[in-house]
Amino acid sequence: MSKQTEKIKELVELRAKARLGGGEKAIEKQHERGKYTARERIDMLLDEGSFEEMDMFKLHRCTNFGMEKKQFLGDGVVTGSGTINGRLVYVFAQDFTVNGGSLSETMAQKICKVMDMAMKMGAPCIGINDSGGARIQEGINALGGYAEIFQRNIMASGVIPQISGIFGPCAGGAVYSPALTDFTLMTEGTSYMFLTGPKVVKTVTGEDVSQEDLGGASVHSTKSGVTHFTAPTEEEGIAIIKQLLSYIPQNNMEETPRVACNDPIDRMEDSLNEIIPDNPNKAYDMYEVIGAIVDNGEFFEIQKDYARNIIIGFARFNGQSVGIVANQPNCYAGVLDCNASRKGARFVRFCDSFNIPIVTLVDVPGFLPGTGQEYNAVILHGAKLLYAYGEATVPKVTVTLRKSYGGSHIVMSCKQLRGDLNYAWPSAEIAVMGASGAVAVLYAKGAKEAEDPQAFLKEKEEEYDKLFTNPYQAAKYGYIDDVIEPRNTRFRIIRALAQLKTKSLVNPAKKHGNIPL
Repeated sequence: MSKQTEKIKELVELRAKARLGGGEKAIEKQHERGKYTARERIDMLLDEGSFEEMDMFKLHRCTNFGMEKKQFLGDGVVTGSGTINGRLVYVFAQDFTVNGGSLSETMAQKICKVMDMAMKMGAPCIGINDSGGARIQEGINALGGYAEIFQRNIMASGVIPQISGIFGPCAGGAVYSPALTDFTLMTEGTSYMFLTGPKVVKTVTGEDVSQEDLGGASVHSTKSGVTHFTAPTEEEGIAIIKQLLSYIPQNNMEETPRVACNDPIDRMEDSLNEIIPDNPNKAYDMYEVIGAIVDNGEFFEIQKDYARNIIIGFARFNGQSVGIVANQPNCYAGVLDCNASRKGARFVRFCDSFNIPIVTLVDVPGFLPGTGQEYNAVILHGAKLLYAYGEATVPKVTVTLRKSYGGSHIVMSCKQLRGDLNYAWPSAEIAVMGASGAVAVLYAKGAKEAEDPQAFLKEKEEEYDKLFTNPYQAAKYGYIDDVIEPRNTRFRIIRALAQLKTKSLVNPAKKHGNIPL
């Protein structure tokens, strides 16, 4: 056997060894937990045969606590590039079979290299997290590694899409990388995220709490809003990531990918002419409106179980990807609160960062009143949504279906926040407040003096209704560009987006604004 053949044989053997990560026993344990290995996850995520691995032979340099005897090729993370539906992406997947996926200085270097490449090439970066946290044996070097990753997350924000899949533990400082990325997905039952674990919580506060109740997928998808998606299996989680990528561009300099549309652009939807109840206090389901107007009824919802009084997600109009923000009258009457404002604001800013037009469907009676909201800074959270819409320079199309009252009218992409085309249905009520509230303020004195205060107020309510429970008052001033027939909504939005394709709007030169955080 020639020297060259021997060297090639050695390479092949080393590659095989690296692919085994922490070894066959550790892989078996991972499978017993109902989890796939890092390499299996990458194989599911990327187009077959497209993965180009980097740093397969990298080793850690730690000699503390006998770590020199625990050397595994690749050091606990698999990194590289590949394609998803033919589009370039960069990926890293932490390998729980190697030292519990704990982060070392060299693992951080591998992750940083991939992130730097993604920035250079203008391609999305996907991180799959499954790690016991910082490698304690490395001390400050591991912490420094985390900070290097976070700095890159910050620099990449708004430049390339960043997606985090949490497919196992993600605790302590490790949670900040997913928190800085654009979208986070958690697997149900096998993943968790928290800054301090149950033992620390018990020691410090005396509170008994399980990992699942402290930071499981159900908690973060319903209570905290930390995660955007949950999936019952890893396969379904990876399918969600692929679907998400189909709606967003490669980077902030590109347009969104267009797909062929076989749904007629002028399709009439007669059901919309009947969807608004005669009683203004009666609810209807905004999902029905969205399903009726978007291409083929396909709506990719984000954060569906969090702040359900507002709906956000991606859809297509004539094959063009758009972000949809819609109030949901079926949940708390579609009122805005702290969580709904935050949820909407972050999504609007994502769309604006990546050139995705925003379609806003409005039916909002106001902000949720009460000490709970005021103490939780509903003023600041509402201002975030206001700021996000006002800052956005992408095409913005707003359709007011029914209520649009007071401050909530302003923050939902009104004309003065540079809404490009603002339409209203004939059922739209655009006013400072509803008729009963307005009349109680305007005619308080008159009601006291009237023979029959109830009859007097009822008459004044009817007068106010005639004046304001229609869109023509706003249209009179040009705040509404047109009043449209509900069944034509799809066609009018598509035509608006076509008109706005060449929109050019630039914000004043500045380092950055100071959003009310």
